[in-house]
Amino acid sequence: MIYDISSDNIRNEVSETCKNFGLSRIQKSAFMGILPPGRRKELAARLRKVLGESEGNIQIFVICDADLALREVIGREYVEGGEEVVIV
Repeated sequence: MIYDISSDNIRNEVSETCKNFGLSRIQKSAFMGILPPGRRKELAARLRKVLGESEGNIQIFVICDADLALREVIGREYVEGGEEVVIV
């Protein structure tokens, strides 16, 4: 899930929503995690509500295990708050 939102309040609420759904931050405006389809739809509905009519963009991508296995990270992985982020 990636987003581009200029409002600090809305951006923070999007971030907290992602964390509440068990997603891990992989970059400042990107989260990743495993959600079943129903939970993903629930997340999308919640994010629509948070964004409302505000200017911004949120994109949710579904990536299969095979494509995820091809993921390359170049440079250091993002670590939020000094804690190691583990992606399963």
